[in-house]
Amino acid sequence: MKVLFLFLDGIGLGENDAEKNPFARAAMPYLNSLLGGQNMIRDAAPFEGERATLLSIDASLGVQGLPQSATGQAVLLTGINIPAELGYHYGPKPNPQVAQYLDGKTVFAKTVKAGKTAALLNAYPARYFEAIDSGKRLYSSIPLALTNAGLPLFTQDDLYAGRALSADFTGKGWREFMKLDDSPLFELEEAGAKLAELAKRYDFSFFEYWASDYAGHKQDMDSAARQLENFDGVLKGLLANWRDDDGMILLTSDHGNMEDLSTRKHTSAPVPLLLFGDKTSRRKFQTDVKDLTGVAPAILKSMKI
Repeated sequence: MKVLFLFLDGIGLGENDAEKNPFARAAMPYLNSLLGGQNMIRDAAPFEGERATLLSIDASLGVQGLPQSATGQAVLLTGINIPAELGYHYGPKPNPQVAQYLDGKTVFAKTVKAGKTAALLNAYPARYFEAIDSGKRLYSSIPLALTNAGLPLFTQDDLYAGRALSADFTGKGWREFMKLDDSPLFELEEAGAKLAELAKRYDFSFFEYWASDYAGHKQDMDSAARQLENFDGVLKGLLANWRDDDGMILLTSDHGNMEDLSTRKHTSAPVPLLLFGDKTSRRKFQTDVKDLTGVAPAILKSMKI
């Protein structure tokens, strides 16, 4: 079975409070229709519908303090309770202690070792690679896991050639912030269709969306709601071009943040595990997933690795 992992950084399942939770405010008619008319909030989980399952999973992992990006992402990719082994949550970028788990123990590495194909579908601009090469920037857990598995990060050339997508799905950011007026540009549902096309090329594919965490730290309700409304359009295009027998799509996060804009900090909220696929596959996938450690083993099991 093919698996597409949609990672939305810093989204938890929050309260039904439109004053602080953009998930309770944003207009997301497509996702709401999949969830039986509900918003993606804490009270909506657990839910099983004809095409979607929503679960609430723990991101704190029994460790004191607020969950952080480096350890949370590393747990999602390895299935190991890294905060418990280290005694702390850590982020945003992995320190050497976290980084050691991201070499040979991840879903990327195990997929490659099994002779299957894997990719991170994000395209990275030239200035990202320049910052990495100069030492001014460190890899976050996800690209570090990918490169440690011997897989390439996609570049601007890949974006232009249609082999990858921009981090905002549509490519608008490449035009507005990097002034690349000829870069590919998609409408929301077109971006979702492109994501489906790319994901079908691989046994395991991953897409990282980080702007959600940024909006949470900035406590920016307008940006957060707009992001969610845009994502709803992308999701509609994705699922319109993804049949249940194409494989499993899962969406989850590393920690809470954007669901509570009353604070600039991460939260201890549970995070969503949103599954799309045929009902039997969804039920098998979720069997042992109670917290972040269950995600990677469920992916590998569904891929028969």
